[in-house]
Amino acid sequence: MSWLSNLAIKTATQKGSFSLGLSARTQSPEPEINLIPFIDVLLVVLIFLMISTTFTHYQELAISLPTANGSDNASQTKQIHVAVSSDGRFAINGRVTERSQLAAILNQDSPNKDMQVSIDADARAPHQAVMSALEAARDANLSNIVFSTQTKK
Repeated sequence: MSWLSNLAIKTATQKGSFSLGLSARTQSPEPEINLIPFIDVLLVVLIFLMISTTFTHYQELAISLPTANGSDNASQTKQIHVAVSSDGRFAINGRVTERSQLAAILNQDSPNKDMQVSIDADARAPHQAVMSALEAARDANLSNIVFSTQTKK
């Protein structure tokens, strides 16, 4: 028998299947899940969340109020809170604003002119910054102005 007849016998027994040298007994390897790209994506998401949460911290003003003796106001009226930080920055109802925009925002936030403006100035705030908040309230025709303090401990 020649090699040509051996080849013909092999192809006849395989019944039309084509093989690349693999025997019929070997199975195809199972696919594996590669975890390295998955871990890379999770690290990028973690870094994004860490950076985005630190930006929310810097949009708030840290204020330490001066102390005074007195009692709390019993009547609760609708207030606009103007915060003045120790370095002279301003925030109206928690939104950081520029000095030039104080009067315009107070006008916009006070539909009626009998609203109370509460100035929450840091104990180390510059006097000029507090005066700017008072002038902005005056320019917005708001005359009911109070200053916030903390009680002595």
